[in-house]
Amino acid sequence: MKRVIVLVGPTAVGKTKISIELAKKYNLDVISGDSVAVYKRLDIGSAKPTKEEMDGVKHHLIDVLEPNEQFDVATFQRMAREIIDKNELSLICGGTGLYVQSVLFNYEFKAQKRDNDYSLKYKDLSNSELFELLLKKDPNIDKEKLHPNNRKRVLRALEVMDELHESIHSFNKKKEALYDYFIIYLNLDRETLYERINKRVDIMVKDGLIDEVKALYDDGIYPHAIGYQELVPYFKGEISLDSAIEEIKKNTRHLAKRQETWFKNQMDSHFYNVDINNINNTINEIENDLDRWLK
Repeated sequence: MKRVIVLVGPTAVGKTKISIELAKKYNLDVISGDSVAVYKRLDIGSAKPTKEEMDGVKHHLIDVLEPNEQFDVATFQRMAREIIDKNELSLICGGTGLYVQSVLFNYEFKAQKRDNDYSLKYKDLSNSELFELLLKKDPNIDKEKLHPNNRKRVLRALEVMDELHESIHSFNKKKEALYDYFIIYLNLDRETLYERINKRVDIMVKDGLIDEVKALYDDGIYPHAIGYQELVPYFKGEISLDSAIEEIKKNTRHLAKRQETWFKNQMDSHFYNVDINNINNTINEIENDLDRWLK
């Protein structure tokens, strides 16, 4: 059975540096699991690694699609597996719990690809109204797995039910894993993490995030991703820039909390508290555990 190392955790926790060190030690490429970094022109908001940060390590699934092209979990599953199946050991860095699960386990997607015009059907409904509609159609929705403010996934759930006339799940979940995997979840105490997230957003703004999103907005491209969606009301004159930036920080913090809950409860994950003062200590700890796993 082929083996897969998965490195996940919230933004600003140090995933990029650690992934590069692991890739070098085990002579691996890095498969990006980020659903935003896959797009060209979405650079700053996705915290896409620079060429300097990549340090000569080959990265896959970064800058492979135009911003208006479709990318979903089924597409990620197919593209990631094509790379994994060519190697005895692979490394995925980043990604949501669902994306990681879709690759590691035998998920068979039955629904058709997302209809980009489907959202227009419910454009006048707020996030809470849309979620209430979903609950009426499927009262058994797990609220821990599907947040009401994740409009994209709520819309997809409704679309799947309309198409398949069955529950939210657009795939059959098989219990058996297709690969031998080792999931590394990088963690920080909440206060430190939130401070780093806030600082990261400030740096993004300084580095040109507003101009990046405005260029997309002017081209009629509205990415439904944190760091992008919050700026649209600002461009429309509905909120101040400071309010938009605070919304980005808040949504990033909330996402970090949901990701931690997912990997604690839904996946067999190994948690590591990152030593931000000496990250090499964390890298050594991870590598020692990986060496034992790989024997």
